[in-house]
Amino acid sequence: MPGLPGGSEWILIGLVVLLLFGGEKLPSLMRGIGKGVGELKAGLEDGKRKLQEAMEEAADKKAE
Repeated sequence: MPGLPGGSEWILIGLVVLLLFGGEKLPSLMRGIGKGVGELKAGLEDGKRKLQEAMEEAADKKAE
């Protein structure tokens, strides 16, 4: 099972992406990916918070 790409592989991947999308579209593509990652992180944090609140609520009901 292969691991993550090394330095030279990332350079090759970057060149292929540059050839496919061109230099003008690349910044907007990266911006979109960045927004998606930000939304994913926010969703994960929200899920963790809701899970913690549910656990605390269950513990409170059990203590009663």
